[in-house]
Amino acid sequence: MGVKGFVEGGIASIIAGCSTHPLDLIKVRMQLQGENNAPKPVHNLRPALAFQSGSNVHVATIPQARVGPIGVGVRLVQQEGLAALFSGVSATVLRQTLYSTTRMGLYDILKTKWTDPASGTMHLGRKIEAGLIAGAIGAAVGNPADVAMVRMQADGRLPPAERRNYKSVVDAILRMARQEGVTSLWRGSSLTVNRAMLVTASQLASYDQFKEMILQRGVMRDGLGTHVTASFAAGFVAAVASNPVDVIKTRVMNMKVEPGSPPPYAGALDCALKTVRAEGPMALYKGFVPTISRQGPFTVVLFVTLEQVRKLLKDF
Repeated sequence: MGVKGFVEGGIASIIAGCSTHPLDLIKVRMQLQGENNAPKPVHNLRPALAFQSGSNVHVATIPQARVGPIGVGVRLVQQEGLAALFSGVSATVLRQTLYSTTRMGLYDILKTKWTDPASGTMHLGRKIEAGLIAGAIGAAVGNPADVAMVRMQADGRLPPAERRNYKSVVDAILRMARQEGVTSLWRGSSLTVNRAMLVTASQLASYDQFKEMILQRGVMRDGLGTHVTASFAAGFVAAVASNPVDVIKTRVMNMKVEPGSPPPYAGALDCALKTVRAEGPMALYKGFVPTISRQGPFTVVLFVTLEQVRKLLKDF
């Protein structure tokens, strides 16, 4: 029972993660828009038609306009090539292998343990509790791959001289450990854990709940239609619940800490406060369109694949 749940969840998660990776990359790029983008004054520029040798002009750079998900995707392909849509996909595979396999397997174990034998169902509160526990443990296990994935996805937006240019997820993890210390692999782990708890509780619990409601009310039979409907609804719930934490997590993980200089953010709360002060409260929902555009298909692919894998492995 236990090992089977991990295998089923792992296969479904890797397939879902790889198939929606470009949408996840666009989401990360959008979440980083506006960061460190305050206008900077430029002094001592002589005007073209200056009559006095001492004339200076005070020029301020104009903040870069925010671009929507389609614009971000088009610009990414134009500047970095089509293959850039899969930047960091090796980290996605490792992340899903560590994080999602763990959370899906643990949730399955807790679900089996806490399901009422008489009715064959589990109370919504128990489902949420199982999701919180499974998500927290899965995130702690998968955080190094999560940090590597965020950095590899965000690297292309930096000037060439400032890019990290990781060759693979293994190279990213080894260089982070060597250059920034092993603890850097768990940078933003509190945010990763919080986000994973929210996503797992809202995604897995709501999928089971929506599926039960559809079947109990006879809206549809247990099949592809039910799985797609319940999973898309679960994806929307997960996106709304997790987006603010996801924005802060992305920025904390991606920040560059120069030797001898203080980090841009002292922690998650500091990052949240600076983001809201500089960009407004709705900055916490940056990337929501690609988040829901990714979370919806990801959740659909995840659960539809999971149901099919369960059928294939039913006799094992």
